[in-house]
Amino acid sequence: MDSLPDAVIQYILSHLSNARDVAACNCVSKRWRESLTYLRSLYFPRNSFDSRPGSYSSDTVVWKMLSATACLEELVVYSPFTSAGLASWLSLVHSSLKDLELRMDNVMDYQACLDSPSKLDCIAAAKKLKSLKLWGVLMANPPKWDVFENLLCLEIVGARLEDPALSAALGACPNLTNLVLLGCEGVRSVSIELPYLEHCKLDFYGSGNCSLSLTCPQIELLEVQGCSWIRVRETTCLRNLSIANNAGRVYMVDFGKLSALESLSMRGVQWCWDAISKMLEWSNEVKHLYMKVEFTGDLEALLPFPEVDFVEFFNSHPKLQKFDIHGAMFAALCQKNSLKNVEPGFVIPCLEEVVVQVRSPLNAEQKMNTLESLLKYGKNLKKMVIRILQMKSSHSSTDEFFDEICRLRFLNRKIVRIE
Repeated sequence: MDSLPDAVIQYILSHLSNARDVAACNCVSKRWRESLTYLRSLYFPRNSFDSRPGSYSSDTVVWKMLSATACLEELVVYSPFTSAGLASWLSLVHSSLKDLELRMDNVMDYQACLDSPSKLDCIAAAKKLKSLKLWGVLMANPPKWDVFENLLCLEIVGARLEDPALSAALGACPNLTNLVLLGCEGVRSVSIELPYLEHCKLDFYGSGNCSLSLTCPQIELLEVQGCSWIRVRETTCLRNLSIANNAGRVYMVDFGKLSALESLSMRGVQWCWDAISKMLEWSNEVKHLYMKVEFTGDLEALLPFPEVDFVEFFNSHPKLQKFDIHGAMFAALCQKNSLKNVEPGFVIPCLEEVVVQVRSPLNAEQKMNTLESLLKYGKNLKKMVIRILQMKSSHSSTDEFFDEICRLRFLNRKIVRIE
């Protein structure tokens, strides 16, 4: 390193980001210390100040390192800090900072939320941000943010949110293309109107009865967890859609024609049948369909799916290439009348891969007929995976059913696999 020109050393060291590494390099020589000016990114891990000597507070140490930089673009802080510390840091780097990631650690601290300015309010100083990621944040009151014109990516993970606060935060980010809200609780009703949003992942923690209204004409990817009522308009660009509700029920969905949809995932304990049938109707262009819904029923009663006609289902989804079918949907396709009206020349034209979960020997004959029909009519089928889960019945039919599945695998060993 001693034989390298100053410019080369500065270029090499400018790619450091971990604060501990940067601090260690500062102690090597004056040449190395001067390279701190050219840093583009600084990362302070959770344990950055666990063994810190001296009398300086962690806020002050971070401030001193930031004050030595000339054009910092990315700042990631997982170590503890105060709102006053954050305000002082951003006063130094706000003109160049593009990416900011903070572990707020105030999700249970209502007093910190009431402080003025709060940590959230301090972020307003970084007006040129393109990406903002917040972990463990309490957003009880609307943050005092001006409009972030350049902000394209907003991620909030592990948060407690109030509806007006979330609405105000999203209103300050009108040009978002990427929105992620994961592990967020306290939300009851969410309305999102972002004209440029392309990717959106929403995971609301709690009783699973949140309502969502989304108007984003450019949306391409949407993942929703924890909502019972979902309305999404203008979906001509939507290609990947996932809806899940592990804690509650899905009562209503309103999407309209999903003409561009390629991948659809529906998961949860209970969906109203009207919601399921509408999603299947709107997504007739889908290529990958994942269904793991255990029950239907409009109210408290958990009901099995009504019979789904095998031929009609695949005729309605002619582009289907991969089908992951679990729980009640497989049982619905295996009803005794499902294969009675197979038309001459019927084929499943595009199906290449099927994954089936089998948990019960009930209606074993119909289930075997359905598996055999997938192999018979799926002319391009390349792989069938049969997953046998929790089949603990001591009845002799269990062994007979398993023997039949093994026979099917033996006769089609190039395609069928048992897990």
